[in-house]
Amino acid sequence: MGRAFEFRKERKFKRWGHMAKTFTKIGKEITIAVKQGGPDVTGNPRLRALIQTARSENMPKDNIERAIKRANEKDQADYKEVVFEGRAPHGIAVLVETATDNNNRTVANVRSYFTKFGGSLGTSGSVEYLFDRKSMFRFKINGEYDLEELELDMIDYGVDEIFEETDEDDNKNICVYGDFTAFNQIQKYIEDNGYEFMSGEFTRIPNSELVELSAEDRVEVDKLIEKIEDDEDVQSVYTNLKPAE
Repeated sequence: MGRAFEFRKERKFKRWGHMAKTFTKIGKEITIAVKQGGPDVTGNPRLRALIQTARSENMPKDNIERAIKRANEKDQADYKEVVFEGRAPHGIAVLVETATDNNNRTVANVRSYFTKFGGSLGTSGSVEYLFDRKSMFRFKINGEYDLEELELDMIDYGVDEIFEETDEDDNKNICVYGDFTAFNQIQKYIEDNGYEFMSGEFTRIPNSELVELSAEDRVEVDKLIEKIEDDEDVQSVYTNLKPAE
């Protein structure tokens, strides 16, 4: 198993414990996708993937429709996707993805979190090079399949890691990671082959040696990360901290 598997296992359990936050995050992403590519799912693969992601997370249909409608409202402020970079205590690299309608507010909040919890907010490019941006998909194949054969097929579509995972209901799913630019072609492969599409998103995976901390030092980092993740403008937080055993 590769590094993506290691981080996927840790992040999915954290997400399941924050359902309301997950709905807010997906709702913002849907609104941004509609503004960028229109409300027609046929011609907007990113929106199509997000709707499937929302359904797999049991997001109410009304929430999904409201997010799509919100993008077309004249008085709706535009969300801008802004990335922040910094260091947590003990030199841990932190990359924060946000979707905000008030950049001044978001900058002030994120800076205050780093300062209060012993970290420092850096400049653009200071830690982003430590992470690879990836496309990530989950889907299900009903019936028998050979994972190695599937991997060989999907390599041509930009996939570089594939593995099986078990969800909270003990259902077996397939998870694939690929290049950031391969999102549409990987999604098309899954749809064209009739597999049960579950979710699709962008994520980041550390590309360098991970930093291992003692349990005591990890607590300091976790306090900062948890504070950042609680902010309503924050979509995702990534670090190069080695996942706990």
